[in-house]
Amino acid sequence: MMTGFRRGGLRAALILGALMAGASPALAEAVLHRGNPGEPNSLDPAQISINVESFILKDLLEGLTTFNAAGEAIPGAAESWEISEDGTVYTFKLREAGKWSNGDPVTAEDFVYSLRRVQDPAVASKYANILHPIRNAKAVNAGEMKPEELGVRAVDDRTLEIVLERPTPYFLELLTHSTGLPVHRGNIEKDGAEWNRPGKLVTNGPFMLEAHIPNDSLTAAKNPHYWDAEAVKLDKVVFYPVEDQAAAVRRFEAGELDMIYNFSASDLERLRAAHGDRIRATPALNTEYYVFDNRAEPFSDARVRRALSMAIDRDFLAQEIFLGASLPTYALSPPMAGYTPAQADFAALSQFDREDQAVELMKEAGYGSGAKPLDITIRYNTNPNHERVATAIADMWKTVFGFNVTMSNQDVTSHYAYLQEGGAFQVARAGWVADYGDPENFLTLNITGNPGFNYGKYSNPDYDALIAASYDETDHEKRFQILHDAEAILMKDQPIAPLLHKAELWGLSARVKGFEDNVNNEHPSRFMSVE
Repeated sequence: MMTGFRRGGLRAALILGALMAGASPALAEAVLHRGNPGEPNSLDPAQISINVESFILKDLLEGLTTFNAAGEAIPGAAESWEISEDGTVYTFKLREAGKWSNGDPVTAEDFVYSLRRVQDPAVASKYANILHPIRNAKAVNAGEMKPEELGVRAVDDRTLEIVLERPTPYFLELLTHSTGLPVHRGNIEKDGAEWNRPGKLVTNGPFMLEAHIPNDSLTAAKNPHYWDAEAVKLDKVVFYPVEDQAAAVRRFEAGELDMIYNFSASDLERLRAAHGDRIRATPALNTEYYVFDNRAEPFSDARVRRALSMAIDRDFLAQEIFLGASLPTYALSPPMAGYTPAQADFAALSQFDREDQAVELMKEAGYGSGAKPLDITIRYNTNPNHERVATAIADMWKTVFGFNVTMSNQDVTSHYAYLQEGGAFQVARAGWVADYGDPENFLTLNITGNPGFNYGKYSNPDYDALIAASYDETDHEKRFQILHDAEAILMKDQPIAPLLHKAELWGLSARVKGFEDNVNNEHPSRFMSVE
């Protein structure tokens, strides 16, 4: 009896152990560890402006339209829509299963409230102009009309109507932007300034905010009320603000991070040799550029700006610093389907000829060798690639003109906050990643009165008039020609010096599935899994 009991107990223990071993993978949490190149400055969709923030927020909130894994705009909180024959009225039908993380239904009124909030001047959203195609949006944002006069209305709980000022062929893609993300009115009214903190933030996306330790980590947990929750394969996503690129690579190779973004291009060759196709360098719609403060001498003089831009050897930057992972550019807009960017008129010259002409231009302006010297400070956000670019350009300006060039850096959120708040500078590094695939998205950065992104306060009435005219042109080819003519003015005045179109660099661990390269650089965690 005793022996039999022991044998039976052993058999039971083995069966139980086998069952537990088989069950453990299912019971273990599926957690994706994402390296993010900076700490978010805000989790308010009306206030964010850089991808460090949007990568997080688009996991938490879902607009009427959203991006799939391939970077294509697809139905999001809206399951379908109809567009009027004249292209100015969009009628969205919201999903019946759409719910907030607290169980409340997602309604058309939620989007009315959220879209009005972005345009409300009291909220001071620096990105409000993205949605200015909506009727009266620009006037509301300027305080000339009331938020209630914005061209949005709830027909019923599940039907939202948006009326535009004019046909906008890329409007559905515009709605994927952070300014199109909804917020929960009751959440804001109840929790005040703390509405977007862990334990308080109410979300309608695939994840909800579980924890946030500033400068350490931000944890998003699966939202059980999300309309497509069954298809979400991750239990949690943890974002780590790793601004130090070398540290990000070390943590990636040690297995601490499943994904890293924007690592140093100098590591590209070694990482590819070690990790193969899990290291991605994807062409994307972006431009890295230097902006000059047009408000004060000497940068208020177009000759000085042009000369400095001409003296930059972009081929050196692309090949020696980015090892071919970037392409040199002399235009602000990257090439897009149907649109050819207007390059600066010196693009066809050799670098030697550019430098010779740059010296003459600078002499005309009264600066340079044998004339008045210049002391220039280049501002950039902390990043080894940006530091190497700034160091190289500083050396170019010293060599060509004999100027004294120094450098100053800040973390990414502080750098952009300073520029957006209108702080004085001389030369500053900036970059733009397309919010939608249209040159207008790049060219409106420099219109007069763009408070958030015209960092150098450039102003040219002819340029502004062409951008305005493009909105009234419904013929696709004619519209692109107008935008091309506007860009030609911009490249002649050189309020900015376009430098590079950069490939987006990602590192993926072998655990990560569902990541797809795309020109929009959109990689929602919703479509990923870990093994």
